[in-house]
Amino acid sequence: MKKLGFGLMRLPVTDRTDMASVDIEQLKRMVDLFLERGFTYFDTAWMYNAFASERAAKEALVDRHPRDSFTLATKLHAGFIETKEDRDKIFSAQLEHTGAGYFDYYLIHGIEASMLPKYEALDCFSWLLEKKEKGLVRHAGFSFHDKPELLDEILTKHPEMEFVQLQINYLDWESEWVRSRACYDVATKHGKPVIVMEPVKGGTLAKLPADAQKRFLARDPEASMASWAIRFAASLDNVMVVLSGMSNMEQMEDNLSYMEEFVPLTDEEKALCHQAADSINAQVAIPCTGCSYCTEGCPMHIAIPQYFSLYNEDMRERLEEKRWTVNFTNYAIVSEKHGKAKDCVACGQCESVCPQHLPIIEHLKTVSAHYDH
Repeated sequence: MKKLGFGLMRLPVTDRTDMASVDIEQLKRMVDLFLERGFTYFDTAWMYNAFASERAAKEALVDRHPRDSFTLATKLHAGFIETKEDRDKIFSAQLEHTGAGYFDYYLIHGIEASMLPKYEALDCFSWLLEKKEKGLVRHAGFSFHDKPELLDEILTKHPEMEFVQLQINYLDWESEWVRSRACYDVATKHGKPVIVMEPVKGGTLAKLPADAQKRFLARDPEASMASWAIRFAASLDNVMVVLSGMSNMEQMEDNLSYMEEFVPLTDEEKALCHQAADSINAQVAIPCTGCSYCTEGCPMHIAIPQYFSLYNEDMRERLEEKRWTVNFTNYAIVSEKHGKAKDCVACGQCESVCPQHLPIIEHLKTVSAHYDH
């Protein structure tokens, strides 16, 4: 399998304020090109793109290409199950939504300390193995957002899991919160191949501080900033595939250009990545990846990731000189269809599902102080 996977989480949309408005025709062209170049791995989930991703996969991929020409992964998330019956209801709906007949890879989704008790209480690990025995799942695994010590406990208790999906990128490699390196080492110790998510950290590693960009361009003037991030993750020996949430044809063509004949980074090039991480850490105000897990249950319909992205962009500007940026207008446009940052009622739903464990409520207060005048 080639090391690039198509993450169906940030699909192209016809309305940027509505993540469910998937641009199917553009997605079809992206899927076709991806397969044409010899790539096969597609990753979706129950709630991606405001619950539209699995159906989009059916329309753009499954209905148009032979089933043996691609591999499809999807997931079961703790936030949508309360009983053992719920597991089968969702799984059956996923088979219907995708029309796939079976899933090549199926994941228990986003395991962390707060979710693990529910997964254990509902016997989800054994349930997943039963699906595999019935031929409805080819490979059983899980995605993980927590400390390496917990990952070690899970893999020790559940050696039947075949692979682990981890957040790995050069910004989080030595992060005290994400601890990408340590989690990768645990998976490798247990002999479990790794699927990488968030290699570009929600686009953060595609738009770098000027000093980091300068160093990368001096090394390779033709390489995109995103290519360094994806190649960093793909260069790890125990990585099976790196997922990229490609949102348009331009991103697709760029990724394919260097992953079709993948060349791992040299030690010197890896050092450039670590230097870039130091530059970014000095500037990123809110380390949000834009996964949007927080938005689906928000009672005020606040566009949390979009507001954080706008705020981060502004914090990289010299606001004491400009005093105004186009993001004040962008904020107003997005808030026409969504709650404003000041509308947060501090219910905590967002923080309970955030894979990055961000203090979202406090960050929204900060964003509100910046934009809500």
